[in-house]
Amino acid sequence: MSKFIKIKRGLNIKLVGEAEKVISDLPMPDTVALKPPNFIGVVPKLMVKEGDEVQAGTVLFYDKNNEAIKFSSPVSGEVVEIARGEKRKILEIRILADKETKYVHFDKTKPGNLSREEIIGTLLNSGAWPFIRQRPFGIIASPEQQPKSIFISAFDSSPLSPDYDFIMIGQDEAFQTGLEVLKKLTSGKVHLNIKAETYSGLFSNAKGVEINRISGPHPAGNVGVQIHHIDPVNKGESVWCISPQDVVILGRLFLEGKFDCSKVVALTGSQITNPKYYKTIAGCAIKNILADGQPKNGDNRIISGNVLTGQQISGDGYLNFYDAQLTVIPEGNEPEFMGWLAPGLNKFSHSRTFFSWLNPGKKHELNTNLHGEERPFVVTGEYEKVFPMDIYPVHLLKSILIEDIEMMENLGIYEVVEEDFALCEFVCTSKIESQHIIRMGLDLIRKEFS
Repeated sequence: MSKFIKIKRGLNIKLVGEAEKVISDLPMPDTVALKPPNFIGVVPKLMVKEGDEVQAGTVLFYDKNNEAIKFSSPVSGEVVEIARGEKRKILEIRILADKETKYVHFDKTKPGNLSREEIIGTLLNSGAWPFIRQRPFGIIASPEQQPKSIFISAFDSSPLSPDYDFIMIGQDEAFQTGLEVLKKLTSGKVHLNIKAETYSGLFSNAKGVEINRISGPHPAGNVGVQIHHIDPVNKGESVWCISPQDVVILGRLFLEGKFDCSKVVALTGSQITNPKYYKTIAGCAIKNILADGQPKNGDNRIISGNVLTGQQISGDGYLNFYDAQLTVIPEGNEPEFMGWLAPGLNKFSHSRTFFSWLNPGKKHELNTNLHGEERPFVVTGEYEKVFPMDIYPVHLLKSILIEDIEMMENLGIYEVVEEDFALCEFVCTSKIESQHIIRMGLDLIRKEFS
């Protein structure tokens, strides 16, 4: 039975630089990269070497911990560089892309005619399986397990987030086929969660899934918040999740018989002169997108993802595997006269330190300045105001810091990942890196029980 969920706690951060509802087609980027560090817990074993020719769908590496999970090239071309870091850790596999993509061919079949095992086999062999992630731990789903349900958040509530109602226009057939694939993977329900006010025919008319309507401020669009209110994860259980554009990639695999990683990316941020949407490929080099978006002069920070959870990358870097957003904001490393003592008429504040609450509809130009440094953990009650789960966030963070696994379990560690604590980190008086602490706790438990 469909549900209506109203999220009351949270915070909408309105920023300058929202993408205009225009999609530009860019030429195939010169290079594309697959980054093993994007996949938590994966230890890569290379299947290619520099100089090898690959096609879209050719396996580049697999996970040493689970050899069935393979990672394939999103384009055809030549492997030009395998970038390594400390202790020869593989950071990027860079491919010089062909102007016209050649594909490894897979069988075109209707998911309804296949067994669960056959569908899993196709997803694994094509390299499409990594698009499916699981809770707990926020890692790639285990094909040996069966989830109690699968979740798709059809909207993103984070700052300057892409509008899926817009970018999914015309993807009806591939999206519905992707849903048919997901239905085969669980004996439970596939939950498609949409904004309460959405009128998208693609999402509202989806068949064979449970459509839930969600309202409220960010993080209402976080799939973890939706899971918590609809089908919470307990110890020993797993719930899988996937983004709408990745559902389309699964659908195209079965409709067209090829691993087509085309996606639409939103270029956003106050430092972008021409923010809009771009049709490109997963793992694309971002320099062509930035050149068209015309970043303003100055010391800018480029983020793969949004300002709360994204990762800083260089101007000649590559989009992260799961991201559909590229954000550019000022660094904010210039000294500020009087600091927080200044009146701050144009500053944003959740705690009413400044005057942004007098004009809640105003969009702000925020930079990366922390306005302070890390200090002792002060209990202010700010976390609870923006954390819409029945979990004590401060207690959970402290249990992780003392590595008390039993307490972490009792306080709900299995229900959260980093992004669920992004707002807590944003409003934190003590400047605590909450997201980093949550990942430490998840990795500790996963290692303990592996």
